[in-house]
Amino acid sequence: MSKPAIALDHLAKSFGNSVAVAGISMSVPAGEIFGFLGANGAGKTTTMRMLCGLAKPTSGTGQIAGHDIWRERYHIRSKFGYVAQKFSLYPDLTVVENLHFFGGAYQVSGKPLHKRIETLLRELDLEGKRTALAGSLSGGMRQMLAIACALIHEPAVVFLDEPTSGLDPVHRQQIWDLLYDLSSKGTTIFVTTHYMDEAERCTEVGFLHQGRLLAKETPLRLKQRFKGQLLEMQVEPVMDALIRLRSVPGVLGVALRSGRVRIYSKDSAALVAGWLQHWPFPELTWRGHEWVAPDMEDVFKAYSQGYSPILTTAEAPS
Repeated sequence: MSKPAIALDHLAKSFGNSVAVAGISMSVPAGEIFGFLGANGAGKTTTMRMLCGLAKPTSGTGQIAGHDIWRERYHIRSKFGYVAQKFSLYPDLTVVENLHFFGGAYQVSGKPLHKRIETLLRELDLEGKRTALAGSLSGGMRQMLAIACALIHEPAVVFLDEPTSGLDPVHRQQIWDLLYDLSSKGTTIFVTTHYMDEAERCTEVGFLHQGRLLAKETPLRLKQRFKGQLLEMQVEPVMDALIRLRSVPGVLGVALRSGRVRIYSKDSAALVAGWLQHWPFPELTWRGHEWVAPDMEDVFKAYSQGYSPILTTAEAPS
C-alpha cells in the first residue's frame, strides 16, 4: 500500500495557553482534493502553516510524502506549492518576472522553465498580463498569479488557503477546472474554503471546530450524517418568523433559504404535528412546508453550531 501524500499524527499547536490545533490525526491519499472546513479561528490556517514548515508543532508529527514536516522542512519544500490568504508576491515585478523568480527559487531554469511559464500563462488566463506589474493586477488576476507561482515547479502537493475568496464566478470556475486537471494527474490538493459549493467539489472533506477534527468523509457521507430530512417552512413575514421560530423549545437553529425558513430540530415531525393542531403565532401566516435534503451549508452550520442531536456520530477520522 502506497504512503499517503499527507499524514498527521496528533498534530497540535498552542500559543501560550491558547490551543489553536488540538491533536489532529488523519491522512490524505495522493491525487485527492481535500477540503478543510471550519469557522474563522477554527485552526485551519495554523494547521496548513505547520504542514508547510512555517510553524513548529507544539506536539505530534506530520509528514508529506513520508518526510517530517518540521525536521525535514527544507527538504520537502520542493515537493509542495503554497498559496497563502494574502497576496505574497513581488508587486514591483511583472507577472513573468515573478514566475522567473519563483522558478529560480525552486531550481527550475532554461527551456523547462520557459515552457512551464508559457503553459501557466495560458492555463491561468495571464497571457495578456505577462508584462503587467503584479501590484497593478486585479484581485482575481493576483490570485491567478499566486497560484501560477506555486505551481511553477510542478509540485506533488498544493496547499491553497481560501484561494477563491473574493473572486468572481468565472475565475472561481477557472481555478477549480485547474484543480480538477491537477488532481487527475496525481497532484494532491489541500484547500481551505468558506464556499460550500466548493466543498461539494472536493473528494473528501475534513471539518475542524475549535482546533479539533470532528469529521473527515466525502461530502455525501457528511450529508448523510443528518438524522432524517430537514424541515423547510413558508411563513410570512419571513424575517419575523426567523426571530419567533428560533425561540421555540426543541429548535436548535433556523436559517433563511430562498425566502423560506429552514429549521434544525431533533424532532421536526413533532413540531409540525403540534403546529397543525394549534399554530401559536397569530402574527405569522404559515403557507406550507416541505421536507428537504441537507446540503453542505447545513453540514457547516450543524458542526460549527454544535447541533449534535441531529447528527449521527462519525467514525474516527483517518
